[in-house]
Amino acid sequence: MSCRLRCQFLGSKSPVRFLANTNLNLMVKMVDDSRPVAQRMVESFLNKFFPSGYPYSVNEGYLRYTQFRALQHFTSAALSVLSTQSLLFAAGLRPTPAQATAVSWILKDGMQHVGKLICSNLGARMDSEPKRWRILGLHDVHGALCYAVILLIFLKELLLHELILLLAFLCHIIKILIILAFYTAADVLYDLGTGLEVMSPLCPHLFLEVAGLGNFAKGMAVVAARATRLPIYSSFAKEGNLSDLFAKGEAISTLFNVLGLGAGIHLASTICSSMQGKLVVAPLLSIIHVYSVCEEMRATPVNTLNSQRTAMIVAEFVKTGKISSPADLRYQEDLVFPGRLIEDAGNVKVGRSLHEVVSPSKLRQFKETFPEEKFLLNRGSRWTDMILEHDATGEDALRGWMVAAYASDMERLAREPSTNISQEAYEKMNSVFSPFVAELQAKGWHTDRFLDGTGSRFVF
Repeated sequence: MSCRLRCQFLGSKSPVRFLANTNLNLMVKMVDDSRPVAQRMVESFLNKFFPSGYPYSVNEGYLRYTQFRALQHFTSAALSVLSTQSLLFAAGLRPTPAQATAVSWILKDGMQHVGKLICSNLGARMDSEPKRWRILGLHDVHGALCYAVILLIFLKELLLHELILLLAFLCHIIKILIILAFYTAADVLYDLGTGLEVMSPLCPHLFLEVAGLGNFAKGMAVVAARATRLPIYSSFAKEGNLSDLFAKGEAISTLFNVLGLGAGIHLASTICSSMQGKLVVAPLLSIIHVYSVCEEMRATPVNTLNSQRTAMIVAEFVKTGKISSPADLRYQEDLVFPGRLIEDAGNVKVGRSLHEVVSPSKLRQFKETFPEEKFLLNRGSRWTDMILEHDATGEDALRGWMVAAYASDMERLAREPSTNISQEAYEKMNSVFSPFVAELQAKGWHTDRFLDGTGSRFVF
């Protein structure tokens, strides 16, 4: 037996029918949708490409992130068509735009796999700095590029000493350009690889070197992008709806990749049918691609603790007594040099090896300074080194950081140096730590872990 009720939602012109059966299961059925077509299309689009319950089911910044993610995939797909067409021209072929589109899927292999393998062992660093690695992982890129160049030279049996030195020098130049471009560029590795492919017709005799190096750089960029996707999506998952966010994000990526391929085919058939056209359009697309990824990362409110975010939280609390939420702090993060020292946070540096900070003979002495804690502090003239025990949590890192910040603040304000500054700072930290952590968690920060990348830890 079931009963049927016919009523109308407040503010809606479309009556709905509620169906309730004997098992008390309630179903809602639209009887007659009289809303305008445009409104229905917008709602249908939101249902297909945005998580259920949007905007209340996601954290702040998701719409802006999605807008620039769509633009990023559109320009990336268009660039892939142009770069593939250029590669085929350099190889001596004369492909149509449609053929270039088909071959672009095939050319994702090859040297990309080498770049993926080399980049795959950097996962811990990507957990610590997902925004930075989504833009570009600078660490080990220079050495990896050199190895790729030498490998390609071996493949062509061009073992000329002068050529090796020349290409190694070019790798140094590329590294410097990447660092300079870091201030305004995103996905630099991907755009570097695409740029090499687009310019390959200018040096067809070095086709293997240029194409292989370009695909190698793109392979590393792909791994960095995929590895950082999960922590970025997690920062938006307000209601544990990570799978829904991931599925809808991939749907948007697919849609705008297809649109971008269409735009790339059109450009390859018209403006970019010549090399001169490609050299004008490809940099413009790359700039848009770069800007889009930068804005994506700036809009992402990552709520885990790493070195930079911990220092910023502690510095603000020590200076003003306030705590910013992940959404408030996101635009203050330095995506280029996240390891910079912050004076108000005690100039704390995390990640140095234990033997660089303290000699083994003095380890017990340092440990006895704060015997109940899971951190070691070594205050120097320029910075304070902090090393965590292997099982230290985010709260342990916060405790050490606050001790260093209070000690630095006391030392700066004191008229005469005191030998008990560290102990006084420790007592002050203990007096405020419980309410500090409670407010931190209330703001949405996760304090159960501290992501220090490949930072050294110790076992006492």
